[in-house]
Amino acid sequence: MKAATVRQLKVELKDQTQDELIELCLRLSKFKKENKELLTYLLFESHNEAEYINQIKTEISEQFSTINTKSYFYITKSVRKILRQLKIYVRYSGKKETEVELLLFFCTELKAFRPSINRNTTLTNLYDRQIASIKKSISTLHEDLQYDYELELEQL
Repeated sequence: MKAATVRQLKVELKDQTQDELIELCLRLSKFKKENKELLTYLLFESHNEAEYINQIKTEISEQFSTINTKSYFYITKSVRKILRQLKIYVRYSGKKETEVELLLFFCTELKAFRPSINRNTTLTNLYDRQIASIKKSISTLHEDLQYDYELELEQL
C-alpha cells in the first residue's frame, strides 16, 4: 500500500465531519506510542511551552542520574538513548527556541556528568556534534535570542 501525500490527506480531512475526525485521531493514537505522545503535546502542553521544557529537563536529569557508570560502553549507550528521546520531544514542539534550550541543558548535564566525558572519544564527539547543532539552530533565531543563547553556549 502506497501512502498518500500530505496534500491529498489535507483535502480528504477537510471533507470529514468533526466526529469522524475525532474517531480518526483516536484510531491513529492507538497504533504508535509517538502518535499518542504527539497528540498529548498538541492538546495539553503546546499552550505552555515553558512548562513543557521544564518537564523534559526534569526527565533528562532523572535519566542522567540513573546511568550505569560501570563502563563507558553503558554510559555511551544511555547518553545516546537520552539524546534520541530529547530529539523526539524537540520534534513534537517544532520550535527552534525549545530545541536550543533543551540541547543546551543536555550539554550542561553531559559536561557535569561524572566520570568525565573527556576520557572517552565517542562521548566527546557526541558532545561536540550537539554544540555544532546548537550553533546552527541559534543562527536561525531572532538577534536578541541569539545573543542570550550565545552567552549560555560560551559558558559551556
